[in-house]
Amino acid sequence: MKGDERIRVGVAGALGRMGTETCRAIAGADDMVLTTAIDPQFGADGPGAPVGSGVLGVDVARCSSIDSLDPSSVDVIVDFTVPGVAKENLEWCASNGVHAVAGTSGFSEGDLADLERKFAGKSCNCLIAPNFALGGVLMMKFSQIAARYLEDCEIIELHHDRKADAPSGTALATIKLIEESRGGRMANDPTRKILVEGARGGKSATGIPIHSVRLKGLVAHQEVIFGSEGETLTIRHDSIDRKSFMPGVMLGVRSVADHPGLTFGLENFLTLGMD
Repeated sequence: MKGDERIRVGVAGALGRMGTETCRAIAGADDMVLTTAIDPQFGADGPGAPVGSGVLGVDVARCSSIDSLDPSSVDVIVDFTVPGVAKENLEWCASNGVHAVAGTSGFSEGDLADLERKFAGKSCNCLIAPNFALGGVLMMKFSQIAARYLEDCEIIELHHDRKADAPSGTALATIKLIEESRGGRMANDPTRKILVEGARGGKSATGIPIHSVRLKGLVAHQEVIFGSEGETLTIRHDSIDRKSFMPGVMLGVRSVADHPGLTFGLENFLTLGMD
């Protein structure tokens, strides 16, 4: 494929664990080119200074913040930062005509509504996905189906000890899908429906309990347990390596230009045949 036909991608949060994996995946894709790595750890070295292949798997220009990036150098920004920074990065994309794919979780309802307005009617689009693992997306959709037939439900989500938010974005998105399948009308961000009882637990407004586990050795795991008279159904997904998220990230980068405005959830980019 000719270089000018490839999707030019910048990665924000490039030195984080998801960011470095994303940089390597993009560098290895025939239809993409990694143009810039963005991370505050690069300090004041400025754009154009190469990052050695031992860090990201490829030599690439770097900058410490998205504000110093030339918008004409990228087609898509992939963001794996933190909510406050991610919102600013996505707003930059909306203002500069650059597509955005974000895996950062923890956006508030107001954040999502604001971003939806900023991308509305623009030439650039945005995908925010709580989970990029295709198996994780299927786990959520299978739970949505099961919720139509089994009333009682609890969610246990388990992540590495450095994950900042609890409950996870995947758990909140799962509750949203479950509530929708039962006729509920929840906002894109169901966080406001969670009554946090402690750092590791909460309930939805309709009483679905969430249990959060944070331990060394974990990556990303979730099980949704349904119960009815005389039976239980457990739907579980495990990401044991961050490589499991890369097919979903690649799908997001390749497809975001075809989905106008703001899209919440990778399932909207898949043909699942479950509706």
